[in-house]
Amino acid sequence: MALTDSLDELITSGAITPQLAMKVLQQFDKSLADTMVKQVRVKTTLKGHLHTYRLCDDVWTFIVKDPSFKMDNNDYVKAPRIKIIACKNGEAIEAGRK
Repeated sequence: MALTDSLDELITSGAITPQLAMKVLQQFDKSLADTMVKQVRVKTTLKGHLHTYRLCDDVWTFIVKDPSFKMDNNDYVKAPRIKIIACKNGEAIEAGRK
């Protein structure tokens, strides 16, 4: 959210173009996905109330109310609401088109 808000401000002020902002967001998504795959090793269990789910263009969106996360090191994290967006990674999409 902070990144998109900052990019919106930069676009509004004329410091960057909307096309550059889209490239920044795409790179952020790729970098985050790579980091999650390569560096995150904690397993998590999620419990909560599934409020909404939908599938559009091979992208799942889940909204969970009152989620609690239990990490494999017995740490707990709670939140009032989370939104999970899940989609195929780039390699799976590329393989499916061949």
